[in-house]
Amino acid sequence: MSTESTGRGEPDRTLRLLWRERLGEPLGSRGPKQRSSVDEVVEAAIQIADEEGIDALSMRRIADRLGLKPMSVYTYVPGKAELIDLMVDHVAGEVVLPALDGSLRDRLTEIARLQWEEYLRHPWLLSIDTSRPPLGPHVSDRWEWCLGAIDGLGLSDVDMDRVITLLLGFVGGPARAYLDAERLHRSSAESDVEWWERNAPLLEQIMDPSRYPISGRVGQAAGEAYEAPADPLGAFTFGLARVIDGIERYVTSTAASAGGHA
Repeated sequence: MSTESTGRGEPDRTLRLLWRERLGEPLGSRGPKQRSSVDEVVEAAIQIADEEGIDALSMRRIADRLGLKPMSVYTYVPGKAELIDLMVDHVAGEVVLPALDGSLRDRLTEIARLQWEEYLRHPWLLSIDTSRPPLGPHVSDRWEWCLGAIDGLGLSDVDMDRVITLLLGFVGGPARAYLDAERLHRSSAESDVEWWERNAPLLEQIMDPSRYPISGRVGQAAGEAYEAPADPLGAFTFGLARVIDGIERYVTSTAASAGGHA
């Protein structure tokens, strides 16, 4: 059988690059003696993505930043997809993972806030495909750290995976809204309050209270509370608390049904 039909063959080169400190630099690099390193290429790529977004990332841009010829970048990484995997793993190792102490709520909150802060440092993380996450050393260490927060509570291994996936998945929505609001504030000279004041007369004409009694009441209360169209940071704090409420109840009920304790 062919390699394609069996799904077996040489390990993914990206994995060798991700684990290069343990496995050694991948063999088969083309071209003359290299002037930079894989780490320098990855760090340059992260700088470009941080400054201009992931769509601005290209091998030519990286080469220009490092003073290399465009094609020489391919002697370090096979392509853009592999480079993004390396970038994701690199940023996962930027922060020393703290000890997860305290209650279950404290531990889960720490995990979510670390992810939140990472999105704010690197907004491009919200724009990439994570359906097959890069299993590099930093991503693997992070996942082990997350799972350690809920190990020993009586959850099945599959439930442990789902709980952490739920928690981390929640963070992305409020983080995206927060970053969108920040971009709008930077690009507009008009504040949210000024926008509302300018548009209030028209909104009063088109938002018939008899047709929108509930949304009108709620919208007014929310607008007065937020002094803005939305409150992404408040949504993150509130939503995180409710997600953890649900996880705590699930852990408690699972432990009770198994005759154990959380």
